[in-house]
Amino acid sequence: MNHVNYIKHLNSVFQQFIKDSRLNPTHVSLYMSLFQYWNLSRFPKEFFINREEIMQLSKIGSYATYHRCLRALDAWKYIKYLPSHNPYKGSRVKMLIFDTTPEQVVNKLETSSVQAIVPNININKQIENSIKTKLPKNENEVLDFFIKKGWTVIEGKKFYNHYTSIGWKLGGKIKIVNWHATAENWMLKANDIEKVEAVSQNKDNLKTTKIKDYGQPL
Repeated sequence: MNHVNYIKHLNSVFQQFIKDSRLNPTHVSLYMSLFQYWNLSRFPKEFFINREEIMQLSKIGSYATYHRCLRALDAWKYIKYLPSHNPYKGSRVKMLIFDTTPEQVVNKLETSSVQAIVPNININKQIENSIKTKLPKNENEVLDFFIKKGWTVIEGKKFYNHYTSIGWKLGGKIKIVNWHATAENWMLKANDIEKVEAVSQNKDNLKTTKIKDYGQPL
């Protein structure tokens, strides 16, 4: 775990936001979403991110905007973005540490031994409880939604069983606010996986390990 002073880091990074004219609200929203993931993971040196979950948390609806803002935050030394370029393996992020102490150089990966300040768990629960959540009443409601969207019952069951098993939370930590949006992100990801598998199968079909006699009629 990094030695991070939660309060000083946020105070310092917001001061930097004020001075940085390159930033827009989408950059700030994305940064705060990444910071929340970092905080919930107890400030590791790096952590894996899920694109759909981060987009939902930061209210970014476009993949292009999401990736553009990630690359910008990396280029402007707010984070270090480590893309995986693999749909089966998540990308990683390193959060560059900010502080308000005069002796510290901003934007470094390591700090001196400063005790981490983590928000009170009860406060986090109060914040979560204050958000009006929208979860499915039962499995049938989920299956009906998937069928209306042109998906199979099996895919709906996969979605329902997965999120029921982790308490309807994103990454197992952040409570889902709108399950319809989460389901649609699930469908988008399933489409991406199907495309990758289809390409893989087509490549395999061009190869054969069988010994054939091409002198015989087809």
